[in-house]
Amino acid sequence: MVAVVVAVVIVIVMRLYYNIPMEEEKRTESVAPEAPSHVASAAREPGMMSFVWEVVKFVILALVIVLPIRFYVAQPYLVSGDSMIPTFQNGNYLIVDQLSYRLREPERGDVIIFRYPLIPSRFFIKRVIGLPHETITVQNGIITITRTGEDGSRFVLEEPLIENYKDTFEAVLEDEEYFVMGDNRRASLDSRTWGPLSKDLIVGRALFRLVPVTGAAYLPGKIEYAEGSARAKETSLIPF
Repeated sequence: MVAVVVAVVIVIVMRLYYNIPMEEEKRTESVAPEAPSHVASAAREPGMMSFVWEVVKFVILALVIVLPIRFYVAQPYLVSGDSMIPTFQNGNYLIVDQLSYRLREPERGDVIIFRYPLIPSRFFIKRVIGLPHETITVQNGIITITRTGEDGSRFVLEEPLIENYKDTFEAVLEDEEYFVMGDNRRASLDSRTWGPLSKDLIVGRALFRLVPVTGAAYLPGKIEYAEGSARAKETSLIPF
């Protein structure tokens, strides 16, 4: 919508302030520059219609460009709630990348936006903890991940940025299932309550944080877990 408004404003400014004539006006002026006043008035009407048509074309072009981006590539979201504190605060304005997960799978540590499985009209923001074909075991807040199948490896997921919590549970993930949790574990409604998240409910990943301006970043909150060494490395936030 913003792009459409900007496009219309540009056309109006060009037309009114820079006095750029429309093609039909050029033809009228070249054919009858000395026309009587009543003829000149009639000649201006096609010019106004041409101006209106130019605006309509500009709006249509803007919609053709903006709508596919809005629905298939990226769209804005406003954080509401405290489940991702301290990584995200209530009122943070995010741009969500909806394209990447069409080309690759979500990774552990990604911050994702998805439809709440119990009420799909609502959208949640959480962090990916467990991936398909893994068993997630939490004992007094310590997360152990075991890969199923031939690998069978296991490691502790150390999270130095997360405040201590005392949950104990286990979850087994199947094909295209992910285990997600909020960074504020004591105030988050997540996979510990309603179970694994199906991939088809994932909207995308947090790509940019625009507001607050002082916290503007690319891939805000992204964490790369060094598996096996039980260490977590936070990806640098790149301000823009």
